[in-house]
Amino acid sequence: MIAFNIFLFLLAIDFIGYSFRLLNKDVADSIINLTANPFISLFIGLLITAIIQSSSTSTSMIVAVVASGSLDFSDAIPMIMGANIGTTLTSTLVSLSFITQRDEFRKAISAGVVHDFFNILVVAILFPLEYNYGVLSSLSSATSSFILGADYVAQQNEFRYFLLTKPFVLYLGELIPYPLLLATLSFVLLAVAVKFLSKTLYKSITGGSKEFLQRYFFGSPYKSFFWGTVFTAGVQSSSVTTSVIVPFVATRKINLKQSFTFILGANIGTTITALIAALFKSEAAVSIALVHLFFNLIGVLIFLPFPIIRNIPVKMAKSFGRLAMRFRIAGFAYIILTFFLIPFILISFNKEDGIKARDHKIELNEERDQANNSDKKDSVR
Repeated sequence: MIAFNIFLFLLAIDFIGYSFRLLNKDVADSIINLTANPFISLFIGLLITAIIQSSSTSTSMIVAVVASGSLDFSDAIPMIMGANIGTTLTSTLVSLSFITQRDEFRKAISAGVVHDFFNILVVAILFPLEYNYGVLSSLSSATSSFILGADYVAQQNEFRYFLLTKPFVLYLGELIPYPLLLATLSFVLLAVAVKFLSKTLYKSITGGSKEFLQRYFFGSPYKSFFWGTVFTAGVQSSSVTTSVIVPFVATRKINLKQSFTFILGANIGTTITALIAALFKSEAAVSIALVHLFFNLIGVLIFLPFPIIRNIPVKMAKSFGRLAMRFRIAGFAYIILTFFLIPFILISFNKEDGIKARDHKIELNEERDQANNSDKKDSVR
């Protein structure tokens, strides 16, 4: 039953991505060339992940593009940061399914957006450090070189759970040729799947006992962090684990502080997918997968050990929950503005700057190659 519910959830996620790709067929292809501007690259990662509803998928896609040589390693780093924000959309969408129940909705949307606020705060800390000092790029490059060695040979060996859901997605995509209707139905399926999955997991794990859940899974911040990491690494999707937590908080089985440390663990567990995807590719691909790991790991090291700092995203989420309870439209406005409208507007306004940055980078690379070639010729002479 759990396996079937997880399948339904993944199917809903793929339906959302499929329907949005029909609405925005050329978006990813047309904006990939704008990543030379790190600010645009950040919002591209956010927008693409929000569209396809999976940071595991988007980071694996970024790994593949870096491995092919179409995207520079340094240009891909802000995309990884943006992907971490974009993936939080799923749990926020799930929280909207409680909108008709006042108190449950307040708790649910707080649980949904606490993941958003955490990743936004980590980006606010690490983006300037990477932009000015290359902290993440240096750390990941050194680590990949140490792990792989100089004689690493790339191989091809990939597997995606999408192979299981693809026939159903394509069949219903042909049956319902209207992207907007398909997207609406997929959101309904997502909400239903998460509620069933949450209910099934709760009964299977705890036997229906709230005390069992509190004692063995959420008894301490580090215990819930551990289980968040393990569960997410097992299902290879933080969207599954973080979304399942939302109904737990809404129905008071756990509190928001407990859910937050579980989400921190989920952020670490979700990096496994990109690492698996990268291991059989180039060293640059492994490096960008390690960026995903180090980004989340540094975020955890900043927030998890210190209760005062750990409470910052929680308090922000509680404040937003109270606002959304008073003005129900606030939840919808937040999703549309944060995940779609603002990124799209900023990308559009900075399109010319991104193209200029890309052209300038190409010119610099050509000049460097010419200089290297002339040096080689001089040494031969």
